[in-house]
Amino acid sequence: MVLAILGIAALFFGTVGIIISSLTSASSRFSLRERIGVIPIEGAITDSHPIVSQLVEFKKDGRIKAIILRVNSPGGGVAPSQEIYREVRKTITTKKVIVSMGSLAASGGYYIASAADKIVANPGTLTGSIGVIMEFIQVEELLNKLGIGLEVLKSGEFKDIGSPHRKMSEREKELVRGLIMDIQKQFVEAVARGRNLSVDKVKEIADGRILSGAQSKELGLVDQLGNFEDAVDLAKRLAGIKGEVTLVYPKKSRGRLWDLLFQDAAKIFYQSLRDILKTRIEYRWDGVPRWRED
Repeated sequence: MVLAILGIAALFFGTVGIIISSLTSASSRFSLRERIGVIPIEGAITDSHPIVSQLVEFKKDGRIKAIILRVNSPGGGVAPSQEIYREVRKTITTKKVIVSMGSLAASGGYYIASAADKIVANPGTLTGSIGVIMEFIQVEELLNKLGIGLEVLKSGEFKDIGSPHRKMSEREKELVRGLIMDIQKQFVEAVARGRNLSVDKVKEIADGRILSGAQSKELGLVDQLGNFEDAVDLAKRLAGIKGEVTLVYPKKSRGRLWDLLFQDAAKIFYQSLRDILKTRIEYRWDGVPRWRED
């Protein structure tokens, strides 16, 4: 009887201890601590929906006191970058948004970051690259060698502009350059608006150059040098939070094994092939950095 009572008591207090531990854990969604939402932005920016929907969710959640965007991206599509930028600008009217830059936050990655209240970067973070790139694949010579021809009927002179089976005319190149400069103007104005800088000052460095975090701070593109924990401390200070906080990350969706192994793999292969062949205009840095310190 005594052993049974002791066993029940141990089970009860153990359960209570686990509950208390979960409520005070820094990573628990059930924590009693103040909360800061963290949204990772990783890799090429091709789809704005996951980021925008998560921003909206955190914005509406009264328990989330501030939001950190952890950016590790070379940039990507123009429209997805602009959609995320716009949602960040709407979010800062109700909650503080801080960007923490990882190894790389260039071009579209910086475009998004410039919309936030504050930006924290490591001294060696690669950022900047304020510019637009548009690439066209040419397979004309290959098709000629294979004896393959292509006949095109079109409603207007420029309907097949950028087609991979022929070179562009000078007039077509001028039209594309005009498009690129218009989108570049949008980039410059967005950075100037987000960073409270003059358009002329942003234009001086909007030539696609890549910058370190330290250089960006000197130019006013970054507010503070530091790591992710420094960004958390800044978010706490701006949100008026004292003491420890709980960092809340987006929930990870779980797919079925069949989807993961077959359907998703096929989808990724198809999208990769399509991305290689299609023409697109992007806020993207085209370099592949490999930092090493000995």
